[in-house]
Amino acid sequence: MKNVRKKLIEWLFKHSQRVYTNLFKKHNPWEIYKEELLAYPKVSFGRHLGEFLEKNNFELIAKVERHDAYHTLTGYGTKVEDEIALQCLCYGNGKRSLYLYGAVILGIIILPDYYQYYLRSYAIGKKANPFHHYDYKQLLKVNIQDFRQSIFTKAQCYALNIK
Repeated sequence: MKNVRKKLIEWLFKHSQRVYTNLFKKHNPWEIYKEELLAYPKVSFGRHLGEFLEKNNFELIAKVERHDAYHTLTGYGTKVEDEIALQCLCYGNGKRSLYLYGAVILGIIILPDYYQYYLRSYAIGKKANPFHHYDYKQLLKVNIQDFRQSIFTKAQCYALNIK
């Protein structure tokens, strides 16, 4: 039954993302591709973003590139429960959007099995330094370790399983 619920959320993510992006995202896309990111220095945030995309066989999605930047920064995976936990972390950190509210509310209702994971993620986001407001395109050359350490404590990095 859990797999059916996960498939439902995947379907909702897939179909709502296009609508949300077209209706609510008015800024310009980054126009940067995975190959370009993979050419950045090994310690850079951009290189790690490129490696995240490569590992998951993704390209950046125009106008929502920041989402994959969040994955890279926090170390969250792409499983349905990880996507919802990432949204909970961002909510704890102060991010607010219609899409985030929908993902958190529906995720908790449809997949309550992961409630403790979501709650821990929210708590980490709440205690972390704000990161949801950054212009991530401007941070691609920044050292990823320095960037993470400016946002998360060592204990938070440990809890997120990031170095």
